[in-house]
Amino acid sequence: MTKPYILCIDDQREILAALKKDLSGLEDYFQIDYCESTSEAKELLAQTDTNGVFTALIICDHVMPNQNGIDFLTELREDTRFARIPAILLTGLATYQDTINAINDAGIQAYIEKPWNKTELLKYAQKLYSRSIVNSGLDYRSFLPVLDQGILLNELHQQT
Repeated sequence: MTKPYILCIDDQREILAALKKDLSGLEDYFQIDYCESTSEAKELLAQTDTNGVFTALIICDHVMPNQNGIDFLTELREDTRFARIPAILLTGLATYQDTINAINDAGIQAYIEKPWNKTELLKYAQKLYSRSIVNSGLDYRSFLPVLDQGILLNELHQQT
């Protein structure tokens, strides 16, 4: 079985290195890829979609050159192939209007400030990929050690 993807996007290599360190405990269950730009992320998402690989979560920086995270995630929401992928937006610089746009336009499920707290990041990631895995049709049983049990029970209850 091909592992589902978690995709991390940030234009700063040190941020990607920190994410890699914080997410390392998930590598037995997920293929975690790191992109330095939204264009690189778009190519990877198109490739994974073509290969039939499920993307369980996107963690994306807000402020990046060429295309910011909100615009990137908004674009994904408009593409039926990627519209349901849950997303976390990381930001070091956010205005009130940015937050509104992120929620209303980009459909993000979590908004986390840099520098983040590892426990908080992992908590939000777990909730989002848990819901995503259960609703994807994948056999969630192989992910039990890393799934949020409350989310799992709730989602399974809603399916019955």
